[in-house]
Amino acid sequence: MFAIELPVLAAFIATSVAIIISPGPDTLVILRHAINGGRGPGLAAVGGVQLGLAVHTALAVAGISLIIASTPALLRGIAILGAAYLAWIGIQSLKGGGGLKLDGGDNGTGASRSTTGRALREAALCNLLNPKVILLFLALFPNFVDYRRDDVSAQLITLAVILIVINTLWQAPMALAADALHRWLSNPAARRAVNRASGGMLLIMAAMMLAQQLL
Repeated sequence: MFAIELPVLAAFIATSVAIIISPGPDTLVILRHAINGGRGPGLAAVGGVQLGLAVHTALAVAGISLIIASTPALLRGIAILGAAYLAWIGIQSLKGGGGLKLDGGDNGTGASRSTTGRALREAALCNLLNPKVILLFLALFPNFVDYRRDDVSAQLITLAVILIVINTLWQAPMALAADALHRWLSNPAARRAVNRASGGMLLIMAAMMLAQQLL
């Protein structure tokens, strides 16, 4: 019966926690949606990140991530695309101080579905287009997989599920805490300030990702 040895599992969990609590683009996207849209969009963004990780898991199990990582031009292209996408989100936040409207409209009274869908989509794409996540799967997982066994795919999937669970346990409370901030920030001026701050940070991260590839 398949099982991960307890020392290996403990080491993997400790390493995963250390990586997950480090802020990155995913964290900013989640906070941005939770602060601007509330609990629904915030949790949808958390779900989007986990969806991205699930796709990365499938790519790693299928060996596609290894192909991408071993093809510098392809990995660089994904990195540039990811940086461009982060920059686009940042510009949307900066533009008029209200890049993410509560309903995707102008008056804040529209359906929450479009807001939730946008949060899910942006978070998933942000995670999928982050080359560091691809490299994370290739650099982290092999250290905890026993390739002498016949259940390598099962080991990879199990570790990925553990990573996603830990990620959710960290990001969901963060989104809920930001939801409280969303209710507190009823002042339009304060909301614009949050949009501009998050937009600026996203643009800085995009510039750093682009610089790593071009310089």
